[in-house]
Amino acid sequence: MKQLKKKVHPFLLTLLVLPLLVLAACGSGGGGNSGGDGNGGGESAAGYDGKIVFANAQWDSIRFHNWVARWIIEEGYGIETGVKSGTTAATFLGFREGDIQVYMEVWTSNIKEAYQEALDQGDIKKVSVNYDDDKQGFFVPTYMIEGDKERGIEPMMPDFKGIKDLPKYWELFKSRADPDKGRIVGSPSGWAVDKILQTKFKNYGLDETYNYFGPGSSTALTTSLVKAYEAGEPWIGYYWGPTWVLGKYDMTLVKEPAYSDKCWNSDKTCAFPKVPVIVAVNSDFAEKAPKIVEFLSHYKTSADLTNAGLAKMEANRDAEQPAKVAAKIWLNNHMDLWTKWVPKDIAEKVKKAIQ
Repeated sequence: MKQLKKKVHPFLLTLLVLPLLVLAACGSGGGGNSGGDGNGGGESAAGYDGKIVFANAQWDSIRFHNWVARWIIEEGYGIETGVKSGTTAATFLGFREGDIQVYMEVWTSNIKEAYQEALDQGDIKKVSVNYDDDKQGFFVPTYMIEGDKERGIEPMMPDFKGIKDLPKYWELFKSRADPDKGRIVGSPSGWAVDKILQTKFKNYGLDETYNYFGPGSSTALTTSLVKAYEAGEPWIGYYWGPTWVLGKYDMTLVKEPAYSDKCWNSDKTCAFPKVPVIVAVNSDFAEKAPKIVEFLSHYKTSADLTNAGLAKMEANRDAEQPAKVAAKIWLNNHMDLWTKWVPKDIAEKVKKAIQ
């Protein structure tokens, strides 16, 4: 293990004791990667004969993107790959030290100080933006606005435009506990976003016609949404993407005024800020494997594309490695995209392996 070029920032060391809660990408548990089951051995098409280790910070979307890249690297370039699993703090420290070569999802807003320090000290290199259109906020099923002919659901709120229209539709969301008000499902207590949501709820004046309900866990939140959606019933609550839920179910983000720093730093009556999700590599690795870094520099997806992959991952939960299965399906479904990331000869090798 190489030594850090400078002393590690105390903030990062603190995170090793208090693991960082990553809300915008927590996904559902289970599944994931195990070990490096690549081709291994010998000089590769990329001129790199080592093993490439990816960070598995234990949320579903990073597991999924790891396997998209691993399929391409193993089958296209003939290089063995593997993962190191741990908290955000632990994997990011290992990334800086060189135990991990590739980080497919650096949620920059969640580790601002550590990320910037690593860049400044030359420990890591940003190579691309995986996606920057992540979503979070209050959602409603799209059938409530547009209806669903196949399911025989008529539009319940056809004139709905955004959060300021919610007061006139409160009766759709009323609960048995309080039939005089609607119910908006928030986030579990203890999540950082819970305070933000409650601030929005109050400052938009929603407390006059709605009650804010905090589910006991992320599982309870997801169950609430899925149960209502499957029954074709009204539902409004907090969710985020990319997640398998937004990949499987047609949900509409409740529109808010555009984000601004001024608004966010005051009453928060505006949309959540977007978070750039970065693909980065260890700097020493970048020097040794320029062809792999060139491939990763073209790696760009979107929240919707990631949602689609996560939906496949959820559908294959019983597989030994759901992320690996989902990534293979995704690669077959999106050849027009990923084949532009690599040379033609590499793309042909990967196509042959995944079909």
